[in-house]
Amino acid sequence: MIQIRSVQLRFRVGLFLCLLLFFGFKLNSSNATETYPDKHITLIIPYPAGSSTNDILGRLMARRLSEQLGQQVVPENRPGASGNLGSILVSKAQPNGYTLLVGVAAPLSVGPNINKNLGYDPIKDLAPIGMFANTPYVMVVNAKVGITSIKELISLAQKKPNALNFASSGTGGSPHLCGELFKFMANVQMIHIPYKGSAEAMTDLLSGRVEMMCTGLTALEEHIRGGRLTAIGIATSKRSEILPDVPTIGDQGLEGFQVNSWTGLFAPSKTPQAIIQRLSKELEKISNDPQTRSLLLKQGSESMYMDSVQLGTYLKSDTAKWGALIKSVNMKTD
Repeated sequence: MIQIRSVQLRFRVGLFLCLLLFFGFKLNSSNATETYPDKHITLIIPYPAGSSTNDILGRLMARRLSEQLGQQVVPENRPGASGNLGSILVSKAQPNGYTLLVGVAAPLSVGPNINKNLGYDPIKDLAPIGMFANTPYVMVVNAKVGITSIKELISLAQKKPNALNFASSGTGGSPHLCGELFKFMANVQMIHIPYKGSAEAMTDLLSGRVEMMCTGLTALEEHIRGGRLTAIGIATSKRSEILPDVPTIGDQGLEGFQVNSWTGLFAPSKTPQAIIQRLSKELEKISNDPQTRSLLLKQGSESMYMDSVQLGTYLKSDTAKWGALIKSVNMKTD
């Protein structure tokens, strides 16, 4: 009997300690959420410093969030594996709101369709906070090609199968996929010329070694306005504020054609919803601010806010879209 009571006593003490730890943890978690943020936040940019629009937009986001939150948001570049190394780092970080990710289309919605062994699942392992900006893609040709519309490009490609070359910053990237989507929807044959980066691709495009390219406006605007490149179609559903006179590719016969590079904010999965909502609201204020809109336009991007739920839905649909294209064209990425 004494032994039984001893066991019962130990059980009750153990249960009491477990409950104490549980409610203590809940209380601490609640307090941490209510006081968030009470220290600096690290914002991981998964690309090299100064190398791309993604870095520029990430640093802009860090600066504006610092102003809104009253705590320093420190940008930290973690490049590698086409943006996947930085994304993996955040997916495995503590879900406390102090390690965030500048999430972009290439690693998050395209990457899983190309590399089945990423080491993480963007949809399961990252929590969307909100979309911040959209960088429209534009189809351009070297001015010496002598065409000014998508219909003329299709006609030329049909007359001369595999005679036209299109450049990209690398196999499997958004510029490559834009070219493949165009080939698929227009039912034409062209040769893909992959480069090791945007700079090399741009050099050959401007020299005329390759005839065309589809990429973000940031890299092309100066050369379009200078007359060396001809913009023949915007690759989004509506005209761009930056080049309002250029019609969309969809309006020129390829209905539904859409390629863009979006930029959003993500946290590790299981980050408290209260923190996600706080950051999402601050991001909405920043995105709707006229000063932010002006700064984005100077970088060839446009303000585009989506809340956490909308971005989560968009990420899933964008991933499915590129997966279907890659499968349809049997695209090889080796």
